[in-house]
Amino acid sequence: MILAVDTSLGSAVALVDADGRVRADASSPDPLGHAEVIGTLLHRALAEAGEDAVTHVIAGMGPGPFTGLRIGIATARAFALGRGAQVVPVPSHFAAALAVIDPSTGSGSGIGGAPFAIFTDARRREVAISLFDGVDADGIPNLVEPTVLVPRADADERLHGIHTIEVSTLDAAALARVGMRAANAGRDLAGAEPLYLRQPDVTVPGAPKRVS
Repeated sequence: MILAVDTSLGSAVALVDADGRVRADASSPDPLGHAEVIGTLLHRALAEAGEDAVTHVIAGMGPGPFTGLRIGIATARAFALGRGAQVVPVPSHFAAALAVIDPSTGSGSGIGGAPFAIFTDARRREVAISLFDGVDADGIPNLVEPTVLVPRADADERLHGIHTIEVSTLDAAALARVGMRAANAGRDLAGAEPLYLRQPDVTVPGAPKRVS
């Protein structure tokens, strides 16, 4: 089985089999409280999916807020370490794109074959935007413009009339399918560093001033 974990928006966990069929799916739309719910969601999904071995763990790498995103990635890595599974990092917008192209299997073209943009709320009146155009030969959404962070008021002008889908929750099963296809093709869709919307406001203080 393939396990997917994402906390870029709410918290989402899913398990799919080698054919991409969903074995279990559990999620919470709350954009906060990831640490409080992720363990429960993981336990619920594993109990529903059964006892088959997990071979790959797909970690949603954002874009997402600093703290929330780190919780999901840490959960994915810790589970993989404990089970001896391979971690596959995948940008979260790829899952949203695959769900748009075809909500059931991710094959075909659910929006008529035209380029489209996935965007998610980045708070502070900003949005994170990724531009896709269909799927490639491996069945993975074809990213034609990397994710950018722009003011919400400027989003329409930047997209120049491209069909836009705003996503407020993430389909972890779609994330699992993208990760499975990437692993089967021997491709890396993301590095080890998450795609944070911005760095945390809290910073390490500098050295104290000398008192004379």
